[in-house]
Amino acid sequence: MVNLEWYRTFKSVYKNGNFSVAAKELFISQPAVSQQISMLEAHVGYKLFNRKSKGVEPTEYAKLLNNLIIEALDRLENVENGFRAKAFNANRLISVGISKHLFSSIGSALISKFDYIDFSFQENQMLFELVDSKKLNFAIVTQKYDTFDTIQKKIGEIKQVIVGSVNIDTTELKATIKSKDFSATEHWLNEQKWYSHDAGIPHIKLFWLHVFNKKRPSMIPNFIIPSEYEMLEVLSKNTGVVVTWNCNAKEFIESKKLKLLWNSKQMPSTEVYLLSAKNDNLNTAFQEIEEELKKVLS
Repeated sequence: MVNLEWYRTFKSVYKNGNFSVAAKELFISQPAVSQQISMLEAHVGYKLFNRKSKGVEPTEYAKLLNNLIIEALDRLENVENGFRAKAFNANRLISVGISKHLFSSIGSALISKFDYIDFSFQENQMLFELVDSKKLNFAIVTQKYDTFDTIQKKIGEIKQVIVGSVNIDTTELKATIKSKDFSATEHWLNEQKWYSHDAGIPHIKLFWLHVFNKKRPSMIPNFIIPSEYEMLEVLSKNTGVVVTWNCNAKEFIESKKLKLLWNSKQMPSTEVYLLSAKNDNLNTAFQEIEEELKKVLS
């Protein structure tokens, strides 16, 4: 059976016209090069190289053999190099920054893809600065940045929705939404127990601005829990409503721990981006992360 290393050695000798140069290129000894060429010659039944005062020259059969194998051998080496690069990137330690409120629904999807990840919890601007200064390999952000020194690709969209505990009677709410009596809808919402991940209620303010055209909601949150996932977990065991990212609520809704109260068409989506500094060594990892997160946000 032919050994593919013989052909790799043949390619190097043919290209360099010298056994010693081929040995250095292949990181093997010169006697090993000579032995592999001799074994290949014995296998094909023809002499492949004639010795000269300085190096070797290919025979006519060597030229024919080169024409026959070079394209296939190049393809094989490209596949091998790609596999090695992929394996390297998959097994190296990478650092990923993300908002703590999006980690459970988005960031945690990367754990099954890589062996070593150092996660950092920060918000958009700080994540950008850490990537830009090369203190982070990657960041998942909800803001577009114009810069020449980073790569940024859209991986999907998320949106704020209102969800509530399963024990809430939503008959009146659905009726007001269907009739587009948003004054009555707002009144019903104001009467509920509210949860928020932030005392400044940024999600609620944004929802009220787009849906009710009001800068300030009239309700005060009953419970402030500074992590969206933990907040939803607590809500699922109690009574109340919350404005949250749909990606965070998805798991709770599918498992019937919470129910979707309102996915308003007036509420715009927010684009999610993968951000990285320009670095050829991270290209494969970037593609892997991009593909995985697109699945999560599809």
